[in-house]
Amino acid sequence: MRKLALVLSLMASPALATGLQIEIAGEGANGTVTVDLFEDVAPNHVAQIAALAAEGAYDGVVFHRVIDGFMAQTGDVEFGKLGGDMRMAGRGGSDRPDLKAEFSDINYDRGVVGMARSQSPDSANSQFFIMFAPGPFLNGQYTVVGEVTGGMEVVDAIKRGTGPNGAVIGAPDVMQSVTVTD
Repeated sequence: MRKLALVLSLMASPALATGLQIEIAGEGANGTVTVDLFEDVAPNHVAQIAALAAEGAYDGVVFHRVIDGFMAQTGDVEFGKLGGDMRMAGRGGSDRPDLKAEFSDINYDRGVVGMARSQSPDSANSQFFIMFAPGPFLNGQYTVVGEVTGGMEVVDAIKRGTGPNGAVIGAPDVMQSVTVTD
């Protein structure tokens, strides 16, 4: 009965967003990336991302972890702002609560957007990543929130990090603005 009430509540709620438009600039990438958000797959995660984007929280946030052939991670609204102490980037989140996992059967293919988290499946908050290539080992382990529908060439140009953790050295590429789209 609780599940039915939740479903009815979600159905009655107005859609917050259908996508994001991300303006990226830096030494590597320069251009616009459009993302289709999967409200039906991960409604709570999509609502949190859309709310943070609408507040401008993602504006000026860097891609702090970028691993060639794998993914580009961003969204640390606490420590990942351009001009901040980049040694802390990737360790923060937002002032909103962490989210319970919303795993699905969608595969982590090229262009898929997923939520970053710590070891706990229920620890996603504001950080997300975009896949450069398929990562089947992530399937069913991380919440899928959307997919890139335009500007994948911009994603491909994001400045790569170094070492096994993909930490970006020097000036990382930045999300200049993130806008919620209908």
